[in-house]
This record gives sequence, C-alpha cells and structure tokens, in this order.
Amino acid sequence: MTQQTWDEVGGLLPHDEFRAASEAIVANIEQVIEGKTATVRLALAVLLAEGHLLIEDVPGVGKTKLAKALARSIDCSVRRIQFTPDLLPSDVTGVSVYNQETHDFEFRPGAVFANLVVGDEINRASPKTQSALLECMEERQVTVDGVTYQLQTPFMVIATQNPIEMEGTYPLPEAQRDRFTARIAMGYPDAGAELAMLDGHGAADPLHELRPVSDATTVRRLIGHVRQVHVADAVKQYAIDLVTATREAPDLRLGASPRATLQLLRTARAVAALEGRDYVLPDDLQTLAVPVLAHRIIPTADAQLARRTTDAIVAELVHRLPLPHDRKRSPYDTRPAPGNGRGPYEPRRP
Repeated sequence: MTQQTWDEVGGLLPHDEFRAASEAIVANIEQVIEGKTATVRLALAVLLAEGHLLIEDVPGVGKTKLAKALARSIDCSVRRIQFTPDLLPSDVTGVSVYNQETHDFEFRPGAVFANLVVGDEINRASPKTQSALLECMEERQVTVDGVTYQLQTPFMVIATQNPIEMEGTYPLPEAQRDRFTARIAMGYPDAGAELAMLDGHGAADPLHELRPVSDATTVRRLIGHVRQVHVADAVKQYAIDLVTATREAPDLRLGASPRATLQLLRTARAVAALEGRDYVLPDDLQTLAVPVLAHRIIPTADAQLARRTTDAIVAELVHRLPLPHDRKRSPYDTRPAPGNGRGPYEPRRP
C-alpha cells in the first residue's frame, strides 16, 4: 500500500494529448448522462484538482449514475459504499483481524482503499461513521490501531445526498462539508435530453456497457499537467478577496476557510486546462465560486428567515466584488496583447 504520485510515471502530457484524454472521458460519461456537459466537465475538473465531489439533488436525477459513470470511465480501482444508519467506521476504513495461523493481527482494508470511492446517500450514516472519512479525504491516509496506511493516487470521494427528505438522516458536519472541493446539483434534464434518455435507456442501462477510456497512470499525468497551470498574482489576490468577502458578509455567520481558497485555485487550474489554456482567468474563479464556496458557509438566522440560499449569497458577492485592476482586456480576446505579446494573466514565455 505505497502511495504513488504522478512524478513516478514519467513526464507531463503535451497539450494535444491532455485535450484528447480529457475529452474522451467527458464523451464516455455523456453516453450515460444526457444533456449535462457542464456538470460532467466540473466533475472531471474536481478529479484533476485532486479534490472530492458532493452531488446534492432530489432522487432520480442521476447523482449515483454520474458518480459511477466517472468511475467506470477510468480503468482503476472503484469501491461503492451504501451509507446506512448501521454502517460502522471499520466498514469504511478497515479492521485488524486476528489470524490464528500466524498468531498475529492482520489488517483487512475497508472500502476506502480504492482510487474512486462512491458514497451513496452519505447523510444516512451516523456522525461517527461519517468521521471515518475525515482523515482519508484530507491527508490521503488511514490510521487503524496506531498504524498509518497511505492511499493510492489518484484518490477521490464522490458522495451523494438528498436535500429534500431529512427523516432518518444526519446532516454533514462543517468539517466534513469543508473537505468536499465542490458541491453540484444535477437538475432536471431539458425535454430533448429526457427524450434521448428514453430512447437510450429504455431497453437497457448504458452504464452496464460503459468501458474505460483512461487509466490511473494517465489520470496521474493529467493531474501533473494541471499542477503546472500558471496563476498570476492578481488572480491569486482575487481568489483571496472572494473568500474574504464571505467572511465579512453580514448575511453569513461562518465564511469560507483557507482550505476553500486553496481548493478554489486548484479547481480553477483544472478548468483552465480543460479549456485548453495554461493560465487561469478571473472568470474561472467567478464560475467556480458557487460550487466551491457555497456549501462551506452558514447563513445567519435572519438570512434563513428571508429564505436566502448560500448559492444566492455567494453569487451576489461575486457580482459586487470588483475584478483585478490589471484586467486590461476581455478574456475572450485571443489577439496578442500590445507591447509584451501576451495577456495580463499569461505566463512569461522563454
């Protein structure tokens, strides 16, 4: 159980290979998930940002299907955990069992020892069981009986929960929610996508026919490519300003943590890479502000009485916060910048 990193598998992927590999994964998932390209790409971005994903929506919209389709698109180890009130922490992390032949205890790994861990209805397990995920999600390791076991790379937890039916559920504690890089909602499909779903899913489930289009080694190299995406100082400061705004907002009694700033920047790197850029734009941070920040903050009692959601509060903060001062041109303008030949957020070329 030694930890592997992308550095052990060779150099970075060229831009065209990165694009081909990432687009293949997206296209493969879309064989199962109809009409949700933006949601699928964000899920892949979280994987490449070395984060974890919380899918929160009503039943029947494809939360578990998205998680399983992403897992099956990558030829690596996958484990699924059905969270129930009687699930024990040892079912997640593993347990030491006494071996009568060797007269010693041996460790039996739990479901968390996989590259992709799919946790279905995570809020139906007790807080004691939910806490079994805290160490592995943050430190990529599991400690059982005083012995620490490293998890493999890549490692991602994809959890689902239903925000409507709260009977017999345990709300996720703030420490747990803060470890999820992003929270997304599937939403209902449009009429065309639902019609295509009836045609494609009517006779058989296409998830059963899904085949891997990538592997763990390629994903590690994709992650290595994302790590090299350039972030200008002005963009870093803008990320800090966004998170600081949540801590100072009068409608919030708990703002986003420094971990949120770090994961916002990491996810922005992944989104920029998926868009074919080697540098992050302020627009990337604006796009990601709601999915990355909204689930980490807690509104005041007055805001809750006014039925103001955290999504709406973050969206308003993004709208009010001024963009970096050196934003000299539109991010959609691909013409060379006058003078230095590069945009304000592009890295210096040799």
